[in-house]
Amino acid sequence: MLTKFIKTFILLIFLLAGCTSQPDSEEPLSSESKNYINNTGSDTIVNLALAWAEQYQEVSPETNIAVSGGGSGTGIASLINQTTDIANASRQIKPVELENALSNGIEPNEFVVARDAIAIIVNPDNPIDELSLQQLSDIYSGKINNWKEIGGDDRPIVRLSRETNSGTHIHFLEQVLRLGSKEDKTLFSTDTLLLPSSEIIGAEIRSNPNAIGYDGLGYVTDDMKVIAVSASQEEGSGFIFPSAETVNDGTYPIARDLYMYTSGLPNGSIKEYLEWIHSPEAQLIVTQLGFVPIVAP
Repeated sequence: MLTKFIKTFILLIFLLAGCTSQPDSEEPLSSESKNYINNTGSDTIVNLALAWAEQYQEVSPETNIAVSGGGSGTGIASLINQTTDIANASRQIKPVELENALSNGIEPNEFVVARDAIAIIVNPDNPIDELSLQQLSDIYSGKINNWKEIGGDDRPIVRLSRETNSGTHIHFLEQVLRLGSKEDKTLFSTDTLLLPSSEIIGAEIRSNPNAIGYDGLGYVTDDMKVIAVSASQEEGSGFIFPSAETVNDGTYPIARDLYMYTSGLPNGSIKEYLEWIHSPEAQLIVTQLGFVPIVAP
């Protein structure tokens, strides 16, 4: 499926080259005067954004949408620098980013476009089935270093994480390592492997029986083992698997909204595109890719 989306992205670029010129990277975009939308940011959302862009070509053939990843921080920075029309983010904009935007004359406008669960994944050969948030915090902070300490085999734990520019990394740091406490300053263990994409984390999980990682639910495949997670510290209590149902009913403890940001209130082709993203047709794609829709498809 990813190959299909990449081909779609390449096709969109060629269509753009034949119809309009690429904007100068040093000049602010002015997409309101043309049917070209630059959409940049979260790697969690990138496959979903590519699928939306592909489908929207059928809805609005005159609109060209260029989609790229790079992380939530990259998308928001591009919005602040006026080099993208829509920033994708798997976290909310930070206060310092908002301050930088306002000082640059940009007033970010937030749209929730889907929901997601962060799944805890291990190799299928790993006998561990359940972990509490506290155990996950202890694993990723370096307090627990061997699987036998939590009932597994006598193997060293290999910690996998997204890199620091990732919104998924930040959400995991704040809600899992720090257990939602703003006063907590716990950090990832220094030997945590920071990986640049969800695909690379998945590949390492499949090949390494010692590894543990986390990823958006839409990136989980059948050749990974998903761990049930509990917010409770009581043994055998409240272990929940990630799913659309457990995200919507609030029982899965590592869930989040997914966002798109624009500069001010959108209009023209950007407004029309965002309205379509919130339609049942577009939200059906959310479901098909394993994320959680905000509108019943």
